[in-house]
Amino acid sequence: MSQPALPEAPVPLSVLDLAPITAGSTPADALRNTRELAQLADRCGYTRYWLAEHHNMTGIASAATAVVIAHVAGATERIRVGAGGIMLPNHAPLVIAEQFGTLESLFPGRIDLGLGRAPGTDQHTARALRRHLAGSDDSFPQDVLELQSYFRPAQPNQAVRAVPGAGLNVPIWLLGSSLYSAEFAAHLGLPFAFASHFAPRFLFKAIELYRSRFQPSEQLDKPYVAVAANVIAADTDAEAQHLLGSLRLRFAAMARGVRGQLQPPEAFVEADWSPAELAFADESLACSAVGSPNEARRQLESLIAQTGADELILTAQIFDHAARLKSFALVAEAWGLPALTPAGQNSAAAPA
Repeated sequence: MSQPALPEAPVPLSVLDLAPITAGSTPADALRNTRELAQLADRCGYTRYWLAEHHNMTGIASAATAVVIAHVAGATERIRVGAGGIMLPNHAPLVIAEQFGTLESLFPGRIDLGLGRAPGTDQHTARALRRHLAGSDDSFPQDVLELQSYFRPAQPNQAVRAVPGAGLNVPIWLLGSSLYSAEFAAHLGLPFAFASHFAPRFLFKAIELYRSRFQPSEQLDKPYVAVAANVIAADTDAEAQHLLGSLRLRFAAMARGVRGQLQPPEAFVEADWSPAELAFADESLACSAVGSPNEARRQLESLIAQTGADELILTAQIFDHAARLKSFALVAEAWGLPALTPAGQNSAAAPA
């Protein structure tokens, strides 16, 4: 069956990899899977590949986010690689500037730095990270400005410099699931990515606020919004819905305050969960595209029509690694992404 024609310049697609540790596997397995998925995304024409900072979570292997970014960037050729995101309250801005200055020095023109203001963990672990958390929301704007300053060219007699870091063009994004992050991104003139893959409640209000209050900056002259979505594509709608069981189980368990490794889809039995827990899972996963390649594409196009997204950042927590690889390949093909050689260039218009 032929596919309907896409626009000449379709919205670019990117990948958010939560480096899932599946039941019965190890963090080492998860990081090898991340490497393989990044290489596929590189070949398939995805624009960027992001990893997220989470701590004390037995189901996520990307706690040392900058290290995993180096692992991915070293295994790929042209795709942008970065953080989606670094949780700034956990770190001194200088340390982040040095880490990402180092990454940019190793992989010039390919590194993104997305910033969030949540700790990315529970309060006990946040304290173990040795950062003072009281008033972190108040200090976040100053921390972002301080971090930006370290990437500017060093000035004569400057007391503290990021080496590497000073004078390097490391694009900064702000990430969030609230109106606060949207407004702050608009104020600074930074690209904004909304975490609608797990917290879609304020998606439309945040985008409207960001666009209406955007102030041009040296980095960006007009608003740029990336919307995150879960995507699971398979040969048939029924197969994709089956694979979704792992993610529904994860979110239903979160409603009970339970976290852990990603379980096989067969482990999800709807009767085991209360209506409130199932509702929490489905509301959290409202920003998802699940089905055959054409159906997944149709749902993603609907999301773009509703949000006007400049870019989609896709994540897929699928228990079977081969099925996860296949899902991203099917989506790329259905979307019409150009398969790129290592020397190829992605023509998608996106902020560097």
